[in-house]
Amino acid sequence: MKLFKNALLYDGTGADALKSDLLIDGDRIVKVEPNITPKEGCEVVNLEGLSIAPGFIDAHSHNDWFAIKKEPIKYFEPFIRQGITSFVTGNCGLSAVGFERESPHIDKVGAGLFGYNNTTGIYPTVADFFDSIDRNTPCNIALVAGHCSARTSVAGYENRALTPDEHKRMLSIMEQALKEGACGLSLGLMYEPGIYAGIEELKDVARLCEKYDRPMTVHPRACSAVSMTYPLLGRPHLLRALDELVEIAKGTKMKLHYSHAIFVGRKSFKCKDELLKIIHNLRKSGVDAGYDIYSELLGVSVITVVLPAWYQALTPKQKRHWFNKLKLNVLIAATIVLLGFGWDDIEIAYIGPGYEKYEGKSVAKIAKEMGKSPLDAYLDLCEMSNFKGRVNMGPYSTPEIVSELSKDEISLYMTDAWVEDYGVQNPAIYDCFPKFLKYSLNGTGDTMPNTIRKMSGGVADRFSIKERGYLKAGYYADITIFNEEKLRNGIEDRESSFGIETVYINGKKVLDNDLLDMELLKSSGRAIRDLK
Repeated sequence: MKLFKNALLYDGTGADALKSDLLIDGDRIVKVEPNITPKEGCEVVNLEGLSIAPGFIDAHSHNDWFAIKKEPIKYFEPFIRQGITSFVTGNCGLSAVGFERESPHIDKVGAGLFGYNNTTGIYPTVADFFDSIDRNTPCNIALVAGHCSARTSVAGYENRALTPDEHKRMLSIMEQALKEGACGLSLGLMYEPGIYAGIEELKDVARLCEKYDRPMTVHPRACSAVSMTYPLLGRPHLLRALDELVEIAKGTKMKLHYSHAIFVGRKSFKCKDELLKIIHNLRKSGVDAGYDIYSELLGVSVITVVLPAWYQALTPKQKRHWFNKLKLNVLIAATIVLLGFGWDDIEIAYIGPGYEKYEGKSVAKIAKEMGKSPLDAYLDLCEMSNFKGRVNMGPYSTPEIVSELSKDEISLYMTDAWVEDYGVQNPAIYDCFPKFLKYSLNGTGDTMPNTIRKMSGGVADRFSIKERGYLKAGYYADITIFNEEKLRNGIEDRESSFGIETVYINGKKVLDNDLLDMELLKSSGRAIRDLK
C-alpha cells in the first residue's frame, strides 16, 4: 500500500480542491479522505505543498499508431512528462484498426500520415489491437474507430460513392469495432477517402453511434473561412462544414464531438462566435454536442492539406498539366487573400531522407532559395515527399480564442500530437497540458477544478471510460502530482514540460522528478475497452 498525505486534491469532478489523503493498493485507489492513518508496512508519501489529480486523459490523440510500435516508450515519454496517463486514440477517421483482414488497400490506411512501420503487427480488428497492447505499452489506450480506415478497406481512395455492397461492408466493420470495445467512431472529412463521402453515407455512421450511444468525433471538411472544399464565395467554409454536421445529426440524440476547434488563417477568427452558437444550438435541439481544443496556436497536417480534392484525385501527369496548374494557381491565390494565410505560414516539418535542408523553413523561403514561384516550389515539395510530407501551419487560433474556448463548459482538452521519428516536432507534445494549468493559475484559463476536469473526469464521461478520470475509491490509480508554483512560473515552448512532479499509471510510479522508469513503462499501460 502507498499513502499520499497532505496534498491539495482535485478529484476530477470540478469540485473545489481539498486538503486530503489518498491511499492506493496495487493498481487501485482504496480510500480518499483527510487524515488517513497508515497501516503497518504502508509507504507514506508526504505531498505537503503539492497538488494531486487524476492522471490526465488526452481527449484527441493518434497514439494508437504508436502503442503498437516494437519500442513504444519514446513515443509516449513527452506526454507522460505532461501528466498524461491515458489517450482517446483513432481520431480524424484514421484509426490503426478497423478494416478487413484481406483488404488490398491496407497500405493506404493512415492517409499518408501514419503507417505500419516497426510495429508488432497489423491489427484489423479492435479486439486484435487491444489484445496486443494490453500491459504491453506505456499508457492506457481507448479508441474511436475510423471511418477513413473502414472506407479505405473496401474501396481504397476512389473518388466516388460506395456501391451498396461496399457500404454494407464498411458499416459492418465499424459496428464490429463498437461491439469489441471502441468507445466511438471518428470521421476525417479533410483526408482521403473521407473527403469523398456523401451526406447519406455519413448519416449511416451517425446512426451507428446513436444506436450504441457512443460519440462520433469529426474532423470537418474545412477548419478555415476559405478552403478548397467549397466554392470560394459565400458562407465561410468552416461554417458550411458545421452546417453539414448539423444536417448529419438532425433528428438524432447522438453524441457529436467536434474535433480540434481551430480557425485556420486570420480571416477565420471571425467565425468563432458562430461556431460556438451552432454547437450550443445543437445541444438545445437534443444532440449531445461538444468539442475539444489544444493550447497551441498552430497545428500539424499532411503537406497536401491545402490541395483541393479534385487535384489530389488526378494522376501525376494530370497534376502537371498546364491547365490544371493554372486552375490550381488561381484558386490558391484567391484563397490566400480570402484566408489571411499564406506561404509564409506553412513551415515544412518533414519531406524525406535527403531533404533535411527544407525542415523548419517556410514554403515562401524555400521558393526564394529555389528561384521559383511559391506554388511551383510547393508542388515540388509535395512530389519530393511523394505527397506524404508534413507541415506545421499557423495561425490556427489566438491566445484570446484559446482563453474563451477553454472556459466553455462543453470544451475538453487534448494535444492532437504525436512524436515523429524525423523532422520538426509538434510543440504540443511537450507542454500543451501544463499550459492549460498555467493559464488557469494566471487567470486567463478556466478555474483549476474545471481545468482538471476537462483533462480527466470530463473526458472519461464523454468517452465512457470506466473507473478512470477520478480520484475515487475503487478507481484505477492513475495519478498526476504537480507543483502549482512551478506551473504558474513555467516558461513555455522550450521543448520540455514544466510543473509536473510525479506520475502513476495503474499504481506504477513511472515518472519521479523528471526520471522515467523505463522498465515499468514496458507494461504500465492497459487497453480501455468500452464493453456494455
